[in-house]
Amino acid sequence: MTSTSISRMPNPTEFVPELGDISAALFRATGNHSVPRTTMSLVHLRAGQIVQNTYLTVLNTSFLRKAGESEDRITAVSSWQDAPYFTPAERAALALVEATLQPAATGKERVSDELYAEVARHYDQKALATLMIAIGQINFFIALALIGKPQPVDSLAQEQWD
Repeated sequence: MTSTSISRMPNPTEFVPELGDISAALFRATGNHSVPRTTMSLVHLRAGQIVQNTYLTVLNTSFLRKAGESEDRITAVSSWQDAPYFTPAERAALALVEATLQPAATGKERVSDELYAEVARHYDQKALATLMIAIGQINFFIALALIGKPQPVDSLAQEQWD
């Protein structure tokens, strides 16, 4: 992958080594198989699109490709509401990440009781807790991605920080 920009800082783990432990713990918490990994990658991709971050968008697009997802599904994540490619459970998860990341209308909750009920129809308690952690996980990485501006990569094994 060709890099056209330089990250703003070196790897933050060099300065705060505990970051590696936090990252590993978040991946363990979301890796309990109660929510399909594909669903979490769709949610993370949508989050990257919402905050307009190339690093998160490229990385999660790559995860979906490696999982064998079709280009139609990957491309349609940004317009999932009217795309025919997503299951009702995936739609609920995408709606939840959007509600969490986007401002609510004045006087409205971001996550309404109706949205919560819809998500709960598709996910049991463990899966719903895991999905909440996955959304928190991407929010954690959003700050690093927006502020530190790591290089877009298609694998976590690649060098992301200058």
